Amino acid sequence: MPKAAIFDLDGTLLDSVDLHALAWQEAMLKFGHDVSFEQVRGQIGKGGDKLIPVFLSDDEQLDHGKDLEEWRGNRFKTEYLPLVRPFSAVPDLLRRVRDAGLQIAVASSAKKDEVEMYLDIAGIADLVHLKTSSDDVEESKPAPDIFEFVLKKLKLEGADAVAIGDTPYDAEAAGKAGITTIGVLCGGFAESSLRQAGCVEVYPGPAALLALFEHSLLRK
Repeated sequence: MPKAAIFDLDGTLLDSVDLHALAWQEAMLKFGHDVSFEQVRGQIGKGGDKLIPVFLSDDEQLDHGKDLEEWRGNRFKTEYLPLVRPFSAVPDLLRRVRDAGLQIAVASSAKKDEVEMYLDIAGIADLVHLKTSSDDVEESKPAPDIFEFVLKKLKLEGADAVAIGDTPYDAEAAGKAGITTIGVLCGGFAESSLRQAGCVEVYPGPAALLALFEHSLLRK
C-alpha cells in the first residue's frame, strides 16, 4: 500500500481550469499575441515557465515575458479567483486518504500564494501534510522537479507514492519521478490523453475516486 498521496490542485480538486485559461488568454492578447482560448486551455497544468514559451519567442520572452506573467497573475486574483470552487467530495476524499494512513501532499504548478488560497477555498488546509508550489522548484510540470521535491521532503521513494492529477503533464512529471498516477477527467482532458501520458487508473473526479476508494491504487 502506498505511503503518500500527492494531489494536483487546478482541475483535480478545484474547478479552475477555464478561469486560468481566460486569464492567460487575456494576458496574451494584451501583450499582442493572438492566442485562442482553446490553445491556452490545452496548456493549463504547466507553470508559466513552460506555458509562455509555447506562445512567445525567446526575444519576446526577454522583452515582456515577466510582465505578461505578472499581469496574468494579478488578473486571475482579482477577477477569477473569487469564482473558483472545489469539486464535490474533495474534503471527504482527503479525509478518507488520511484515515487510510497515507500522508497527503499537494504538488501544484501554481504560485505559492495561490496554493495557500486554494487550500482554504477547498476546505482542506488542515488535511494536507505538505504543500508545494512552482516557487519551490526550478522547473514546473511536466518536469519532475515538484514531485522529486515532495519525495525528498517526505523521505520516500517514488514507488511509495501515488499522484492524482487531471492533465498529461501531471502524469508525465510524476512518471519521471517514478510515481504512478491516477487520472481524473474533471479538468477536461480526454481519458486517452491521460492514459497515454501514464495514468494507470482514470476516474470522472474526486467523488468517483472516493466512491471507489477501496478498489483504487490508493489501497493497493
